[in-house]
Amino acid sequence: MTNEDDRRNVRSEAEGAVPEEKEPIDSADEAGDDSEDGGKDKKKQGSFWKELPILIVIAVVLALVIKAFAVQAFYIPSGSMENTLQVGDRVLVNKIVYHTRDVARGDVIVFNGLDSWDPEVEVDEPGNPVSKVLRAVGTAFGVAPNEKDYIKRVIGIPGDRVACCDAKGRVTVNGIPLDESSYLYTDPVTHLRNKPSNEPFDVTVKPGQLWVMGDHRELSYDSRSHRGDPGGGTIPIDRVIGRAFVIVWPLDRAGTLPIPDTFKQRGLSAPANAALPATPYALGIAATLPFAYYRHRRRRKNR
Repeated sequence: MTNEDDRRNVRSEAEGAVPEEKEPIDSADEAGDDSEDGGKDKKKQGSFWKELPILIVIAVVLALVIKAFAVQAFYIPSGSMENTLQVGDRVLVNKIVYHTRDVARGDVIVFNGLDSWDPEVEVDEPGNPVSKVLRAVGTAFGVAPNEKDYIKRVIGIPGDRVACCDAKGRVTVNGIPLDESSYLYTDPVTHLRNKPSNEPFDVTVKPGQLWVMGDHRELSYDSRSHRGDPGGGTIPIDRVIGRAFVIVWPLDRAGTLPIPDTFKQRGLSAPANAALPATPYALGIAATLPFAYYRHRRRRKNR
């Protein structure tokens, strides 16, 4: 009997056994977990908004550093460089290039004309502190005009003789005529191109100076109009901010600003004084040659 009872008990236990159920999860615990996740999300959002002003400040500082030393954006306020540049265009100016090479004929440059040229465009002074700050920021990032900065094309460099006009009405540099058809302003309605100059001139560019002209010759107030100034119409090289190399806005006008082919003519040789900076180096090398030759002879003698 004992064995049968044991078998019945085993069978009844096996038949009545049920799988263990998971302990019910308290809804309060679930709510607690959700609240924890929600708290984390809120913390993340809070930290983002706290960090945003810092990120903005860092971005502005980096932009100002780049502007000060490398590349700066400029707003085109007038039509003096049409058709190459239109009013409202934004260009980027390379501020490093002239630390590696000299200003070249045909370069489109931005320079500071403060105390040397009158502004081409009069800009009204902001009437309140907020407007002044916005104007300063806009000028710094090239989205607002700056009345003391100019943009022109370099026609003559130190030592060049720039004149107009020859028998065919062309500007000449060191006696070589320029073919300016690729960049002189052309009226979109009449399709008439500006003359190279409506007034004659004949100047020799002094050391440290540049002769610059706008591409819209009938509108540009450039070196021709400042011949009565102390520089004789030229501008100091040390006032050059940089070379405009690309249009970035509007997008349908985006493109580079290369040097026109006419300035690559072989006849446009460098002026005589362009070789002067290399003269001290040449003299220094020449002076060391006798000494080097003497040492060479002495070594051979001692062998």
